[in-house]
Amino acid sequence: MRTASVLLRHELRLFASLGLWVARRTHGAEGRTAFGYARGQGPVMFGFAFVCLVETLTMSVLLRDLPAVHRVVLFLDVYSVVFVVGLHAASVVRPHLLDAEELRIRRSVHVDLRIPLHQVQGIRRELRTTHHARRLGELDLPVGSQTLLTLQLAQPVAHFTFLGRRRDIHTVRFHADDADLVVEAIKQARSAPSSPPGRTRRPSP
Repeated sequence: MRTASVLLRHELRLFASLGLWVARRTHGAEGRTAFGYARGQGPVMFGFAFVCLVETLTMSVLLRDLPAVHRVVLFLDVYSVVFVVGLHAASVVRPHLLDAEELRIRRSVHVDLRIPLHQVQGIRRELRTTHHARRLGELDLPVGSQTLLTLQLAQPVAHFTFLGRRRDIHTVRFHADDADLVVEAIKQARSAPSSPPGRTRRPSP
């Protein structure tokens, strides 16, 4: 039951991302600096969508004499196209976010890791095109099979997987379209004066 709920929420977020993408809006970026990461995956994702579209047209011809089967296959094929485009849209409208208190590292609707800035021990540009099997305490979020940034944390932060399993993370490798800008912005945010006591930041969705 829990798995079904997670899958349903995932699908709803994808469709919501399509709406934001069409409206040229971003999710949760108000009052924060946004850093995109989807530029490198665009051609690949639209290539997948094109392949799905070709398959849809091909199956329509092959199954033209089987209307019942054709309707089922057509629905699945169209859904596949929407799903692929939705994944890309979610990556576009859910960028990494930075404010005076925290860094949010995101990937599509699957990952939204909140890291308090005081937990950031170091950030550096580091190109990696290969990633080993998942290691304890490390989170790799490649885009286009590569990461450009490595973030080291002073203390682990909690990350929850797609199905809700907790992992404590001390190293994050992720991608950004402008990695140098991300490094500089994080360093400046860490060195900026803290917010005045008693001042609270309005929570985000």
